[in-house]
Amino acid sequence: MESDPLAEFQRRLGYHFRDPGLLRRALTHTSYLNEHPAEEEDDNQRLEFLGDAVLDFIAGDWIYRRYPDFREGRMTRLRAALVRTQTLARFARQIGLDRVLRLGHGEEAAGGRDRPANLCDAFEALAGAVYLDGGLASVRAYFEPLIAPAAAEILSAEADKDAKSLLQEWSQAQRGITPRYRIVAEYGPDHAKTFVAEVLLGTDVVGRGHGHSKQAAEQAAARSALEEMTDGN
Repeated sequence: MESDPLAEFQRRLGYHFRDPGLLRRALTHTSYLNEHPAEEEDDNQRLEFLGDAVLDFIAGDWIYRRYPDFREGRMTRLRAALVRTQTLARFARQIGLDRVLRLGHGEEAAGGRDRPANLCDAFEALAGAVYLDGGLASVRAYFEPLIAPAAAEILSAEADKDAKSLLQEWSQAQRGITPRYRIVAEYGPDHAKTFVAEVLLGTDVVGRGHGHSKQAAEQAAARSALEEMTDGN
């Protein structure tokens, strides 16, 4: 007797759906419905919308409780890293979500089962489905054990990064913008010059810094921006 893939997936997840239709919907990519128009199902886009909010809240709440000494900016950067596409796609693979996605043949043939965007969307949709079926505590039960080791990795990597790298990650995650730098002034003798740099997001100057090299001035501007943009909002 063949095993039921969805039953196995629920055992792996540690959650059994009261309404199996919610699970099927969470796993249904739009390409599947395009090729199966007779099926009276919906795709996972609405559940993805709900799950995105649920995961944001759980990650934020977990960070708040786990790291009581973190200021707002650091919490914001960590949450953004935990719920970004690549991270959620990795979580999806960890729980075997990639193996039970319902994809159209064309999407499957194009590598859709390994596509990070599909896996991220399905993971968010799953969170929405579990939330509707069993409440917030049920989502926490499988999501928090995934984010705990991921957060440790992210924080370890962050410790090795410079201010410009951190600002770029934050600004791309939160604003979809890459920072730009410009040297706006320099003064002092040639052997001991001081440079003044500004960093911009779009047309807005968000940080300003001084240094004895252009790179040092840009790093100082990035640190200023991080403090202003993440702790001051």
